[in-house]
Amino acid sequence: MAATPADRYTHGHHDSVLASHRTRTAENSAAYLLPHLVPGQRLLDVGCGPGTISLDLAARVAPGEVVALDREASVLAEVRALAVERGTTTLRTTTGDVYALEFPDDAFDVVHAHQLLQHLSDPVAALRELRRVTRPAGIVAVRDADYAAMTWYPLDPRLDRWLEIYHIVARANGAEPDAGRRLLAWARAAGFTEVVPSASVLVLADAQNRAWWGETWAERTLRSGLAEQALAAAVATRAELQEIAAAWREWIEHPDAWFCVLHGEILARP
Repeated sequence: MAATPADRYTHGHHDSVLASHRTRTAENSAAYLLPHLVPGQRLLDVGCGPGTISLDLAARVAPGEVVALDREASVLAEVRALAVERGTTTLRTTTGDVYALEFPDDAFDVVHAHQLLQHLSDPVAALRELRRVTRPAGIVAVRDADYAAMTWYPLDPRLDRWLEIYHIVARANGAEPDAGRRLLAWARAAGFTEVVPSASVLVLADAQNRAWWGETWAERTLRSGLAEQALAAAVATRAELQEIAAAWREWIEHPDAWFCVLHGEILARP
């Protein structure tokens, strides 16, 4: 498939989005991959965002090189600054297109993509490209959330509407927000013959995590790419988004509040 730079990132790059992404670590977001990492491997992290996972992976495979790739040059400046802060010298950054990676065949021992495929119009084509740049004995590791499988308490029709709006906007972008359950099927369609599927959950229930999760989603509902796209397409009104943000903040204060995010994962070998 030809490159499709028109793929639109539903969340956008508002700081409320990046603030959430900066909390990601290899331990909380790539635990399924960590047992397969050894020093000296060359690793590609596709859709790296602010690079917190990339740098953790770099520490695991050093002295092997990690290439942190993202479509947006602006976020890569943050990756480089974090690398300097941590004293990491084995990581380099580059912009790129997941549908047409500028690497030769069999270039990496490990290719990692976290929360990427759910935003693509052709995830199977992307997986074929990830497979191409992976060495025959290497591994492709992919993890994506599944929005329809998210669940929470207490129930609130405004949060139901949040999820409905998210699905509408994401699918209008040609993306699949319920990606987690589809990773195995997509990998098989991309030509992988050895695929190990798994899943993990993120539970947000203590006061600190409730505050972080609820506030980031309140801000994203009002100010992120999701908000801009929902308003532009008349999927929601500004008043409705304000009500949803208020629902998130009320959820934070409820002593029994609980939220669970299901993630699908695959380890695939070419």
